[in-house]
Amino acid sequence: MSGAVDAKLAELGLSLPDVVPPLAAYQPAVQSGVYVYTAGQLPMVDGKLPVTGKVGAEVTAEEAKELARTCALNALAAVKSVVGDLDRIARVVKVVGFVASASDFTGQPGVLNGASELLGAVLGDKGVHARSAVGVAVLPLDAPVEVEIQVELTHA
Repeated sequence: MSGAVDAKLAELGLSLPDVVPPLAAYQPAVQSGVYVYTAGQLPMVDGKLPVTGKVGAEVTAEEAKELARTCALNALAAVKSVVGDLDRIARVVKVVGFVASASDFTGQPGVLNGASELLGAVLGDKGVHARSAVGVAVLPLDAPVEVEIQVELTHA
């Protein structure tokens, strides 16, 4: 199924990856009423993390911002796996991002801008959302960034 969102992705030179398989006992995304909630999405590319480590130590803020963008693409793929058509997104309601941070790193919001900017570029006004950017000690597989999203659908 190809719609306006798929066309926008193509225009931006992007394509949705395959849904990242769960690393434990959960689903990549679930629908409840008119909302879809994704699990935390790591910046997996072709089944592996391109970079590991803490942001502000082994990973630069710019690298992490790009990884957050990958997380957002993975989250959109998870949403599409549940609803079939990204044109059903009425809006992105909330984005929560976790940044594995060196003890003195305080640039979590800038890192998460990678995800927020991608959602805005792909979905326009529908991609504008509330957000939390949280620094943490460590993430699964030593990933630098993890992002989850909540979207509202146009109809159930």
